[in-house]
Amino acid sequence: IRLGRETFAWPSTRLFIRQWVSYPVIMTLLEVTSVDKSFSGTPVLRDVSFHVDEGEIVCLLGPSGCGKTTLLRIIAGLEIADRGQVLFGGRSLDEVPAHRRGFGLMFQDYALFPHKDVAANVAFGLRMQDLPRTQVEARVAEMLDLVGLQDYEDRRVYDLSGGEQQRVALARSLAPGPRLLMLDEPLGSLDRALREELMNELRTILKQVRVTAIYVTHDQEEAFALADRVIILKRGRIVQEGAPQDVYRHPASSWVARFLGLANLLPGRVVAAMPARVETALGTLELPHGEGIPLGQAVTLLLRPEAARLVAVPPQKGEPVLPGPVVQATVQT
Repeated sequence: IRLGRETFAWPSTRLFIRQWVSYPVIMTLLEVTSVDKSFSGTPVLRDVSFHVDEGEIVCLLGPSGCGKTTLLRIIAGLEIADRGQVLFGGRSLDEVPAHRRGFGLMFQDYALFPHKDVAANVAFGLRMQDLPRTQVEARVAEMLDLVGLQDYEDRRVYDLSGGEQQRVALARSLAPGPRLLMLDEPLGSLDRALREELMNELRTILKQVRVTAIYVTHDQEEAFALADRVIILKRGRIVQEGAPQDVYRHPASSWVARFLGLANLLPGRVVAAMPARVETALGTLELPHGEGIPLGQAVTLLLRPEAARLVAVPPQKGEPVLPGPVVQATVQT
């Protein structure tokens, strides 16, 4: 917020100028508080609370059936929560219908109109706003340029590749300037190579237009590549949230670690302190940063793949070592 300048004149005729400093103000745009939802008596969401700041990309990450899409539909106004509240800009959305919320939605199947060309698909939301034709055409051209589809206005949808259709769907979602953009598994139907190519492009585009976004996925790689903050759900509950690097480095539970693909988990018990030593089935390991763990405490050690290496020489003193034979190797190119 720019506060401007103030000028003060004193009797001694000396002039003092105070320059106020500009600080960025981060505003919470969306608040979800204590949301519950059940279908036919089966709980789908349980006491879910989180917030999304203006300009932030938040990823809802979890396995199929954990409630991600249901939560997205409640925010969009397509479902009604059994309990709890959704606020946008500090105001409740309870009485605001879906088409009045000004939110954008992008789905896995793109939901493009096959009988319309690319320009007509992108222009759909703009025409619903009754904008002048020249303004609509200019905005369509701007959005297609943003997603790398210049000169595609007259192309038929069914002549496009999957990646091109995904870009058209993104352009259509961004064209009306949504207050919040929600993306539900938008890369899920693409092959791996194309998905990896578009992941980084998608984050760049979302940041370029400064849109606030909620991104739903079950793919950890997508979440870590795209999100400013990751929220992990399990059976309708939030089990961890934080910056991608923090979630990866410090999983909150064994379940979170396994879900993130960190499967080298080793149960043990603390048998010594300062330095901490943990007794496991593979031997006793010394933990350089294990201070403060009570003696006798049952723990689970996470052995990160990137932290392990094969050694042909005796290790340094105090370096954790797990002896064992190599029984299988896979070559990756």
